[in-house]
Amino acid sequence: MKKVALLLAVAFTVLACKDVDENEVVKTDYDVQFNFTQNWDGQEINNADYQTTEYTNDKGDVLTISKLNYLISNVTFTSEGGQNIVIDGYNVMNAREGVNVQYNLDQKIPEGDYTVSFTFGFNDEDNVDGIYPELNTQPWDWGVPMMLGGGYHFMRLEGMYTDNTDTQSPYLYHAIRAATNIGDNPVTEDTSFEVNLGTISINNDTSIEVKMNVAEWFKNPNQWDLNVWNINLMMNAEAQRAMSANGKSVFSLGTVEEQ
Repeated sequence: MKKVALLLAVAFTVLACKDVDENEVVKTDYDVQFNFTQNWDGQEINNADYQTTEYTNDKGDVLTISKLNYLISNVTFTSEGGQNIVIDGYNVMNAREGVNVQYNLDQKIPEGDYTVSFTFGFNDEDNVDGIYPELNTQPWDWGVPMMLGGGYHFMRLEGMYTDNTDTQSPYLYHAIRAATNIGDNPVTEDTSFEVNLGTISINNDTSIEVKMNVAEWFKNPNQWDLNVWNINLMMNAEAQRAMSANGKSVFSLGTVEEQ
């Protein structure tokens, strides 16, 4: 009798386990987080480095950094089959204060291998004056004057440098959409650009590090001379084109971690 009872108990347990397994939800879509970090040719830039640590750019100018705010948009996951998952919206961050340097996507990504990319700044389709009113208020104050075509900044990189008279002078490396014929009828040119991070496998909730090498803004392919280009660069279409060209080597893929 005891043997029969034991067999019934085992059978009940097996059936119960089977019910649990059948009802278990198999997760196939995952959360993805971007972590943005900054460095100067591999030397990590931390909060304590702002306004204190001196860097030397490719031209030989000695500079410090006081502000580094920038915006990315249109994060895109392209599957091996060529299908795109585009994340609507943008992320604007304050690197010095660590504001929004972690960007949690509001859409889950299905399991698979993807080419991952984003737009630095806004492309022309999204860079429409007034459509992001929250960007026109503090703390971002991110709008561009209409005399320059309106729309929004891409980046504000600011600080001081030692000029050719050995005097501390400001630089305002502000990236926007290039504009000519400045005034009532400006002509704009899309100088945003796509950053391709390469192929990333999504098999679980995933954290993706995006590294910005600030030194590259002053290096490739245009060696930046702060004694020539330092302030009022928003009104300089040639400088904006040079920023766009240099920006293409600024970003790289860092650590990818499953959570």
